[in-house]
This record gives sequence, structure tokens and C-alpha cells, in this order.
Amino acid sequence: MHMEEDPFEKSFESLETLAETINEVLGCPVTIEDVNHRLLAYSSHDPQMDTARIATIVGRRVPEKVISGLWRDGVIQRIVESQEPVRIPAIRDIGLNDRVAIAIRKNRDILGYIWVVEVGKQLGDQELNQLKKAAQAAKTKLVQHHMQRRKEEEGHKDFLWQLLMGHLKSESTIKEKAEKLGVVVPASFHVLVFQFVSEITEKWVQQILDLISAAQQIRVVFHVVDNYQLILLSAPILQHPSKQDYAKSFIHFMDQIKSRFGSAFSEGGNGSFYQEYTMVEKSYQEALMVLQIKKQFPNETKNLYHYPDLGYYRFLPLILEEKRKRSFNNSCLEKLREYDREHNSSLLYTLEVFLSYDCNAKDAADVLHVHTNTLNYRLKRISEIGEINLTNMDQKVTLYLDLKTEQLGEN
Repeated sequence: MHMEEDPFEKSFESLETLAETINEVLGCPVTIEDVNHRLLAYSSHDPQMDTARIATIVGRRVPEKVISGLWRDGVIQRIVESQEPVRIPAIRDIGLNDRVAIAIRKNRDILGYIWVVEVGKQLGDQELNQLKKAAQAAKTKLVQHHMQRRKEEEGHKDFLWQLLMGHLKSESTIKEKAEKLGVVVPASFHVLVFQFVSEITEKWVQQILDLISAAQQIRVVFHVVDNYQLILLSAPILQHPSKQDYAKSFIHFMDQIKSRFGSAFSEGGNGSFYQEYTMVEKSYQEALMVLQIKKQFPNETKNLYHYPDLGYYRFLPLILEEKRKRSFNNSCLEKLREYDREHNSSLLYTLEVFLSYDCNAKDAADVLHVHTNTLNYRLKRISEIGEINLTNMDQKVTLYLDLKTEQLGEN
């Protein structure tokens, strides 16, 4: 192996050049990643390389399975805590052969990582020392990369906020701005909003983006954080995804997020798909309405995340607004409420359960923990006191919607 005296003292034109130099000096394949495990550069390698490296190069990012395995085995923690190169024995179940890794640092901040695959040999002390010098050489390039990426992200966030607030009124203006930012906007999109119970950290954002990437159902075009909300403008990976398949995969994805973040995560919702980018604001407002409805009706909307799937729930805010404007109260419900107050009974709740279970007396009686005869007696009293005809579909629908809007108005 040919060893230059100080092969890493010179300046490097690019990270790719640096990766190839490390490869030449150490005689091993190399990858350079940023702190979020996105691939920045890699050297040439033998075609028979391990699956983790191949998948990283193809996907331009370390696969989620590999990242999870490295965290699980404490590998990432060791690399972050050490100033020296860390030797990592093979982890076969995630496709990883023997490696040596070192963190690229600027003071206390981790900027990225250099990974070296030990092929047919183990690096000695002299070579490990060269790897430390390589990490120092990579620092300057990663600082430049980080600054450039920050500048791009700020431009992307500003553009997304303009779309979310409806400030850009024409498709041509939007396409022009996207082109200047170097972004190719997809043919269709929708807005996703994830609600947390506290301010969102950068680490949380990256974990969600990692989960989305692993799910391979949507790709994120832009994202921005607004206090407790992570807002994403995303597009389906498949051009015409099956509505049923997409809904099923999104439920699975939400289960993963809830499992990952636990009580720190509140809910998620998404707006309709659109093709015109002047409709971003509308999709955003729809996603916010999903969150509002799910907060008020958590059981009824447990597995509903997509605005069109809300059914009549999406019209409840409009009905409530109309009722408030006209100071309207349903007289039938008022009579039952007054009777319950005076007699310490629960006829109004009985009616709500009965309507919620499609007027099925047996199911409603089971939920209320009463005999069907008792329920039938209560229904008779409800009809008499509230002057309600429980065989009239129009009246039942009206009562049901009025009960739901009252519940919505309690917030």
C-alpha cells in the first residue's frame, strides 16, 4: 500500500475526491455521510460489496433498517462519544460487514461520518491515524455543505409558507419560483400536518422524514415547523395510488409514529390531493380541519386521516357556524335536556347512543348496559317528551347532526 507523507494536508476539490483519496490511502471502500445519514460521497468498490453499502448508494441515504440496527447495538452512540475511529464488527442481520467509522466534528458538533469497509484486512494504527486526518480534512467541506444546505432550506421554507398562506396567486409564478429554487414540483400533492404536544425538535423532524422515506409511499417536497406542528408538502411516489392501499399504508405509518414518539405525539391529518399549486392553502386548511375533528371525535375518527374520508364530519364546522349565526337550538333536544336536568335521567345520552348505532336497539342496549325492553321504554319517553318521530329519517338525521355540532361546539 502506498502511503503519502501527509495525504490529507492539501485542499480537496470535492468530497468525492476526498473519498477516493481515503480509499487509495487505506485500500478500503469509503462513504461520507452527513449527520442525518444522507450520502454525500463514496469511493469505488468491488461489485460484491455488502448490501448495506449498495442500498445506501442506490437510495442516497443509509436505509432505515440499518440506522435502527446501529442504534439498537449502540454503534452510533459509540461513534458520537469517541474522538477516535470506532471499529464495528459485522452485523449480518442488517447486511453490514466489518467497518471502521469516525465522526466528523466541528468543536462539539457532529457534522457527519466517514465509514470504511474493512475488506479482507484490518486497519492498523497508522491507517487509523490517517483516517483521523481524513476526518479533519472533511470538516471544511461539510461546514460549506451545511451552510449551503441551510440557505437552500430557508428558501424552501419561505416558499412553502407563501404557498400555505395563499400569497402566490398564479401557477406560472409558483412554477417560476420553484425553478429558481431548483425544485421540480410533482404533478400532484397534498399537505400533511403532524401535531405534537410540545415544540418540535430537529431530531424529531428527521425521525419522521426517515419513517416516511422507509414507508416508500410518499416523498416530501418541502417541510416546515410551526411551534407544535410539522407541516409537509408531499407527493405520492406512485402516480395513481390506490385510495384503499394509500389509506391502509398511512394508518400503518401513523401507528409507527405513535409508537416512536408515544405521548409526545398528538395526531396527524392530511388534505386532499390537488394538481394546481394555488390549492396548497386549501389542502393545508383541510389538514387542519382533520386535526380539529379528530380532537373532538377521537373514537369515531380513530383511523381517519385523509380529509375526503371524514364524510359528513367535514361539514360540521359549517353547520355549527350557521347555527351560531342564527342563534339556533334544536327544541327537541332542549326539551330532553331540561327533562334530564329535572329528573336526573339520561334520555339525551340514550338518544345519542341509539342514533350512533344506526337505531339498532340490541347494539344500543348493549352499549348502555340495559335490557332492550328498558331501552324501548326510554325511546317511547324520548318520543313523547321531545316530540320526536323516531321512524322519520329526516328528523333522525337532523337530531344526529345537531348532537354532533353541539359536541363540536364544546371545544
